[in-house]
Amino acid sequence: MKLLRAMREPLKYVQGKGALLKFKDEMGYMGKRWLFVCSKSGYKACHDQLEESFGDAGDYRRYEIFGGISSKDEIAKMKAIVEEDSIDAVVAVGGGSAVDTAKATAYYTGKHVVIIPTVAATDAPCTGLSVIYNDDGSFDKYLFYPTNPDAVMVDSQVIANAPVRFLVAGMGDALGTYFEGRASIRTESPSLEGTGITRAGMALAKLCYQTLRDYGTQALAACEKHVVTPALDAIIEANVYLSGIGADNVNCAAAHSFYNGLTSLGGHTVPHGNCVAFGTLVQLTLEGATEEEFLDVQEFCLEVGLPVTLKELGITTDDEIRTIAKNACVPGETIHNLAGDVTPDELYAAIVATDAIGRTVLGLDDDEEE
Repeated sequence: MKLLRAMREPLKYVQGKGALLKFKDEMGYMGKRWLFVCSKSGYKACHDQLEESFGDAGDYRRYEIFGGISSKDEIAKMKAIVEEDSIDAVVAVGGGSAVDTAKATAYYTGKHVVIIPTVAATDAPCTGLSVIYNDDGSFDKYLFYPTNPDAVMVDSQVIANAPVRFLVAGMGDALGTYFEGRASIRTESPSLEGTGITRAGMALAKLCYQTLRDYGTQALAACEKHVVTPALDAIIEANVYLSGIGADNVNCAAAHSFYNGLTSLGGHTVPHGNCVAFGTLVQLTLEGATEEEFLDVQEFCLEVGLPVTLKELGITTDDEIRTIAKNACVPGETIHNLAGDVTPDELYAAIVATDAIGRTVLGLDDDEEE
């Protein structure tokens, strides 16, 4: 019997300029004792507006600056705080790692969770999973939850105030959503949540890509000037909601496996979304996509500043490429959702070919530095 098809998403999604000033109004039903798991920049960007939203309310609020990655030790630290302070709801304030830490903390303690992303760099806020890392920063596992977050609140002005490179990375992460979902549904693979893939999930994934193509460059211009425009709001929605709900209800494939393989090198500093964008091009090469489709995706990357070569990811040696290919193809990786499966040798070839095409477009010789 085929898998039952299902859709999942946050119970509530709120987005707009000045949204944080409505935090208490929108989320107050969850309780009166709050733990805010904040990145340093998230605390600075959101604390005053969050406090203003509470007004004269006597709610207990504890703000904790977390350690930087969603590691086992960091999650254990936050769990202890929830139990000691009788917290009702855990609130993530920051980027992807703060989000993943808060979600895991709320799950293990049985509490509500609200996500306040301060950058639109990944689709983590809306998904029903966390990426968990070892304490040394290497990838450990995906932690899947029975439900998606209770609520996601995005203040568009906070996103506009953040460095534009985060918005670019978010577009890179969102870029893979449609193509990875399309690959998964072709092989009747389950969604990230282990259910059959719905037409609605694929429609959101496709709308995500279309929104990126329609509004990407306009949104960048707005973000560079720290102003909120309809185009920027559209890209925020694509990066956070359409990509998150799309990915959750379809699946990942080669693009995200490429990223996981890259993390095995250790010490990389290139944003997740930038790696996924190049991984999307690699997946299209693996699939034998038409020249028209490949160049359309590559053109988008060039327009918004996403990488089209390995050098832009800090990959410079053949041994590094082979290590990525080997670790991206281990059992359990989503690259196996592709039709016909993929071997490390096949992935290696696709990575090298994709890089060669990118170098040609940029007018680089084989021995020329970028």
